[in-house]
Amino acid sequence: MVTLPAPTVDTLYRSHHGWLHQWLWRKVGCRDGAADIAQDTFVRVLDAGTVATLREPRAYLSTIANGLLVNHWRRLTLERAYLDALVMQDAALEPSPEERALTIEALMQVDAMLAKLPPKAREAFLLSQIDGWTYAAIAGHLQVSERMVKKYMAQAMLQCLLIASDA
Repeated sequence: MVTLPAPTVDTLYRSHHGWLHQWLWRKVGCRDGAADIAQDTFVRVLDAGTVATLREPRAYLSTIANGLLVNHWRRLTLERAYLDALVMQDAALEPSPEERALTIEALMQVDAMLAKLPPKAREAFLLSQIDGWTYAAIAGHLQVSERMVKKYMAQAMLQCLLIASDA
């Protein structure tokens, strides 16, 4: 019986990068964007250190790349919404490119935090922080007790603290 050497990131990259790039290009519609996501995919593979145990490399790569695509589309949506909001602002208050980048990054962190919350906790947080609703109004809207709204807010605030501690 012949034992084959365990695959390495190098062999995985050489064998599947072209396929992954094409697959991403069809989804993104941009060669440069596809190349960036393909590179990020292999960086994730490298960080995970799971190459030696892969049985279905294309399935693994496409799963990672698909998650990165979701993040890519989410980021584009947030950027568009932010830029649309800037159009409504006075030109004298327009942020610098650096401030824009920092704001978009912060929005991405908040979006990721909100995605971790259960739907009612997310809605309670947004109603409180964005719309300025009282806990009583939120409780009535969500058809839960005020105590439950406080619990939802505690969950959201914990996620905010975790973001702040990572910064």
